[in-house]
Amino acid sequence: MLEMNIYTKFFLGVLFCKSLIESILDKRNLDHIVKNRGAVPLKFASQISLQDHQKAADYSAEKIKVNQYFHLFDLVIFLLWTLGGGLEILNHVSIIFGKSEIGTGLIFFGLLGIISTILSLPHSLYMTFIIEAKYGFNKTTWKIFLGDMFKGALLAVIIGGPVAYAILWIMGQLGAHWWLYAFLFLTAIQLLLVFIYPTYIAPIFNKFSTLEEGEVKEKILNLLSRCGFKSSGLFVMDASKRSGHGNAYFTGFGKNKRIVFFDTLLNTLDAEEVEAVLAHELGHMKRKHVLKGMIKGFVFSFLGFAILGYLKNNLMFFEGHGVHSPSNYMALTLFGLVAGVYTFFLTPISAYFSRRYEYEADEFASQNAKASKLISALVKMYKDNASSLTPDPIYSKFYFSHPPANERVSYLEKFKT
Repeated sequence: MLEMNIYTKFFLGVLFCKSLIESILDKRNLDHIVKNRGAVPLKFASQISLQDHQKAADYSAEKIKVNQYFHLFDLVIFLLWTLGGGLEILNHVSIIFGKSEIGTGLIFFGLLGIISTILSLPHSLYMTFIIEAKYGFNKTTWKIFLGDMFKGALLAVIIGGPVAYAILWIMGQLGAHWWLYAFLFLTAIQLLLVFIYPTYIAPIFNKFSTLEEGEVKEKILNLLSRCGFKSSGLFVMDASKRSGHGNAYFTGFGKNKRIVFFDTLLNTLDAEEVEAVLAHELGHMKRKHVLKGMIKGFVFSFLGFAILGYLKNNLMFFEGHGVHSPSNYMALTLFGLVAGVYTFFLTPISAYFSRRYEYEADEFASQNAKASKLISALVKMYKDNASSLTPDPIYSKFYFSHPPANERVSYLEKFKT
């Protein structure tokens, strides 16, 4: 019993350190943004007004404050699920239905999903209909919001249900090396989903239309030709029906690669700016960042399954996190819940490599389009998305997957001709 207590204390100690670091970094970032609210950074003074800068600062500060409250709420819920016995109670409810272990597991996953969705609703609703609306970004109606929830739940049942069934079957039937077979199965499913997502899943939530003929399309086709890149099409997504934020992205792989632009982005940028933004995204493909990201994901998935393969039969793992009824579905659930506590400390390492990839993509874009146009496009996007120009340096080093605005523009200025 003493060992169990030590394991629990270790869990609580790591959770406390994680929460403390998050709180300190949030406070640093909030203080830094508020402190620099009164003046636009010199590099952006000619392009972004003080009013727009202050809007971005207020938007960022308000999001931080709201998220702090919901992080505390999430922490309480997390402790109730684990050490508070919530998973145990849910397990007893699931067992009442008298199904096999796999059947009970699917009922357990379903109930957990429903409860988790309900508990996350206040945060989602407040951010969408209060914060985003206050700053002019929200375009989502109640009909769209509820429709997205229903579609997401339906996909979870149609796709998630069979996948969960298969993994539970693998865990119960394929012996000590079940984790390796589960990893291979899930990897195959993930690759399949990436392949079919552009054609079959994304259109469930948004409308995609072919990019119209004109200067923008002409420049994009010339860029793709220069870079030797082939795609299955250029598409515009009706992002404006949900939000005023703009973006562009690649999706799919192999012969099913698509280039997608938010309609909000095309309404903001000129043709050369769109070309520069796409050149940056092409840089991620050409420098193998997408492939590296997928490989990294598979490596972590492999390690995760290997660790779970050991922990599944380790009573200390269950007891130390407040679970007293070990099972295959409980092992999956508990591991999924607590893994983020322990991997949180890898965040700055992941963020560092992500920022390095962004610099490499910016360099590629500067070689295949105009650096000055990428700069002007980024500044417009910072302004239109109300992105803070003055995040705390330590906060951004810890979390940011993209370089802060000042650092990124400074880097791109080296390539201006």
